[in-house]
Amino acid sequence: MRVYKSLLFLQGFFSVQTKAGKEVNVAKWGKATQSTTAGYWYPQNALEGNNLTCSHTATQTDPWWKLDLTKTYSVNRVTITNRLDCCDTRINGAEIRVGNVAYDVFSNPVCAVVSTIPVGATFNYSCNGTEGHYVFVNIPGTSKTLTLCEVGVYVAGNLATGKTVTQSSTFGTWLVHQAIDLNPGFKQPESSCSSTNGQTNPWWRVDLDYIYRISTVVITNRLDCCPERINGAEIHIGNSLENNGNNNPICAVIPSIPAGVSSTYVCNNMEGRYVNLFIPGDSRFLTLCEVEVYGEGPLLKKTFVRMKLKQSSLSLSEIEMRVQLLSQLESALAKQGISDVTLQWTQPPKQEVKRKEAAPAQCTQSKR
Repeated sequence: MRVYKSLLFLQGFFSVQTKAGKEVNVAKWGKATQSTTAGYWYPQNALEGNNLTCSHTATQTDPWWKLDLTKTYSVNRVTITNRLDCCDTRINGAEIRVGNVAYDVFSNPVCAVVSTIPVGATFNYSCNGTEGHYVFVNIPGTSKTLTLCEVGVYVAGNLATGKTVTQSSTFGTWLVHQAIDLNPGFKQPESSCSSTNGQTNPWWRVDLDYIYRISTVVITNRLDCCPERINGAEIHIGNSLENNGNNNPICAVIPSIPAGVSSTYVCNNMEGRYVNLFIPGDSRFLTLCEVEVYGEGPLLKKTFVRMKLKQSSLSLSEIEMRVQLLSQLESALAKQGISDVTLQWTQPPKQEVKRKEAAPAQCTQSKR
């Protein structure tokens, strides 16, 4: 039996990679209006997901189409699909505007200008994260007609989108994942918001898969009723699943959020894989119409692990022993919220021992 009482050094390269928050088309959740309507070419037709039904204004001066996104987003890009049957040049010169002014088209900044779009084609226009509650498409000039067969508004960066979520209980059809579908749920909250049952200490959690530096968390409260239910909710961020993640450090405590409002909480780059919403107390409901998480990452880590080995019948020079040991280490790291890691086995280089050579003897003479 070989006995190892020395310390083992493992060098682990935590080179995890993942995509940023997926782009999501939030246009379909919004409400469209336009300056005038020709026949049955209603403004909402431009949001139905196909180019067979279109919106259409009358011929007029400065026609416009407006999309109320229901909340402010950082708009990454806008897509416009031109009509398929005829009149493709009517879209030429259209302006795409993103901003927060609802009743004055020209007070909102221009994101892009449409030069031309071929018949039935869809073109992308970058807005570089311009923030706005409204998206306008307008054509300046007299005797103009605006036809839109499909409009998409894409936002990105929400780390919670598409991730695994769970909550302490579920009330009816208020499912947990509905808090990260980018639909604020103002029209049908029961199919667009999450909610627990009335219980003691309800909670909701999103697993970001990897560790991020969290800058802000945005919470959207319900519009229909009961806005006070969010009062006192705590936002926790960390890497532990102890007590379902509710023991992680607190980013913020929510005093209140008005009905239908999105409030932003600054977390100062707290590091964590799990983001929890937790309300302490008895007979509490936790209802969330939207949770957005923004930050940087995933974090790339390079670390050294120091372990003291117990007695073993296998030699560390044997491959089986090293594979078994690395597997155990990966399992231990996964329990700490660190997964998809790459571990490499290295050994400290042997140090050459240099003996100090004795200085050559020197003869001395002494006088007698």
